[in-house]
Amino acid sequence: MIGQKTLHSFFRAAPPRKRERSPEQGGDAEVPRGRAGSGGDTDMLAPGRASPRSPPLSPEQQERIRRNKEAALQRLASRSVPAGFGEGWRRQLAGEFTKPYFSQLMAFVADERKRHTVYPPAQQVFTWTQMCDITDVKVVILGQDPYHGPSQAHGLCFSVQRPVPPPPSLENIYKELSADIEYFTHPGHGDLTGWAKQGVLLLNAVLTVRAHQPNSHKEKGWEQFTDAVVSWLNNNLDGLVFMLWGAYAQKKGSSIDRKRHHILQTVHPSPLSVHRGFFGCQHFSKTNELLKKSGKKPIDWRAL
Repeated sequence: MIGQKTLHSFFRAAPPRKRERSPEQGGDAEVPRGRAGSGGDTDMLAPGRASPRSPPLSPEQQERIRRNKEAALQRLASRSVPAGFGEGWRRQLAGEFTKPYFSQLMAFVADERKRHTVYPPAQQVFTWTQMCDITDVKVVILGQDPYHGPSQAHGLCFSVQRPVPPPPSLENIYKELSADIEYFTHPGHGDLTGWAKQGVLLLNAVLTVRAHQPNSHKEKGWEQFTDAVVSWLNNNLDGLVFMLWGAYAQKKGSSIDRKRHHILQTVHPSPLSVHRGFFGCQHFSKTNELLKKSGKKPIDWRAL
């Protein structure tokens, strides 16, 4: 019949494909021709065929991924965490240690220590992280720059090591305490470690300084880091009392959630401004009243 030959040839089995020898196997292996790429035809999707979608992750899988990412971040951060950094604080602030600005900041401070005298000593820069856990902070006092004289700065703002006499600003703080807190007497030194151990964070915006050169480490990266500290406290704790003394501290604390935390602000206790509102501010007794209302133990300001 007409076309029968053609029809039979259509159903006739195709001849076997020629085989090629694989040079790696001395010519014994046989590789079919016409394969595209290492995966052959099976790796190629037909035109118009959508790629298969992965099923959505379960909550357990998502949590496992989150934990793995956090663990990887912690491992990475542990390589660049500064000496003397408190463990609880390190876990919560690990993300900062891996950022370029922090590496540059640490390199800058290390270079400064090679060339100049820098305060406080390296092992005391982060004293404020050693006094209490980050989750136990109840009060925050913000300073600006470490003291730049010998044996003064030791990692707590407004505080000096014994037996260094208290600087003028700290003397004014003691005067206000004597008027505000019953039975408070001058401790005879300027070491505020006793407050820090009770949950008073004494945090400078800049954590190092060149000897006898105030603000010499300003705008080198410390401000970004201490902003991150304040931000963590603001976002993760409740009912903190922030004492903002002076325009600088008030600007640094401008992002604090006033509905979530308590803000007490006045002028700086420096002799230049103390008479314009610091004396008589009663911030210490007010702080304890606010802590009591939040169900927290008040600070014993006399324990120094």
